[in-house]
Amino acid sequence: MSDMNGDRYDGERYDGGRYGDGLYDHDLYDDDLSDDDPSDDDPSGDNASGEHDRGDEEFDAGMLEEELRQAAAVLDPVPAELQQIAVDAYALHDLDARVAELTFDSLVDALPVRGVTDTPRMLTFRAGDVTVDVEVTAQGLMGQVLPPQPARIEVLGGPRPGSPLTADDLGRFTGDVPLSGPFALRLRTGGDVVVTEWLRA
Repeated sequence: MSDMNGDRYDGERYDGGRYGDGLYDHDLYDDDLSDDDPSDDDPSGDNASGEHDRGDEEFDAGMLEEELRQAAAVLDPVPAELQQIAVDAYALHDLDARVAELTFDSLVDALPVRGVTDTPRMLTFRAGDVTVDVEVTAQGLMGQVLPPQPARIEVLGGPRPGSPLTADDLGRFTGDVPLSGPFALRLRTGGDVVVTEWLRA
């Protein structure tokens, strides 16, 4: 076979539109081109996709946490009794009140008596020179403020505050509402405010 200039092609060097072992070997060019990785210059390659995936993970974690908070508020609400205790404790924070520490509790300090059941629980609180003795029964409570003096006493605890109690001139007071759950006593004697430690009935 010859071209327009009269030169002849070597049939063995040309087969089916591709050159064989000559300088114009298309397989060689194909191999060279296949080494180029277009993803190297692609901004949407592995690096960009990795950063995008990490962003999605952080976003999903934030949404999951918020959904869990909402579910907890609906499925596991704070008990009303605990809310009231928190409100009372916060109110006490703003008062110039003295804390009466528990110095005696018959459930802990008294010696058990054989054969005696359903005995009253005796409590003693002390704040400075003020002492409060309290007897807790299934019917309510009674007590005395020492030294004897009039006082206004509030029983803290429960979903609703109870009616205030009044100590007479001898410091004696009684309440006919049984105690349940955590409770404390707040005493107002003149300009002084005393709050007992919280106990569980």
